[in-house]
Amino acid sequence: MDFTALIIEAVSGAIGGNAAGAASKTTSLGPLGNTIAGAIGGGVGGQILTSVLGLGAGAAASGLDVGSIVSGFASGGVSGAVTALVIGLIKSKLATR
Repeated sequence: MDFTALIIEAVSGAIGGNAAGAASKTTSLGPLGNTIAGAIGGGVGGQILTSVLGLGAGAAASGLDVGSIVSGFASGGVSGAVTALVIGLIKSKLATR
């Protein structure tokens, strides 16, 4: 596991989670909740997407290049946004019961 890639994915996941919360006010978890859910989702989901799709396979051997940074931001941001939206949707559905 490359910790630099994990940090990039967690940070971009936090950004993606806040963007998703700003885009959908009904499923927003608040700034702190969106940040935490996005960071966790970005870190975990980004690692899964990277290993499944093989996006950054050579990053550990060749050092940190622009392609691995961009793929880390993309996979972490999308994973963080989706995680924050799903958790917000579950929270809003449970609150209406």
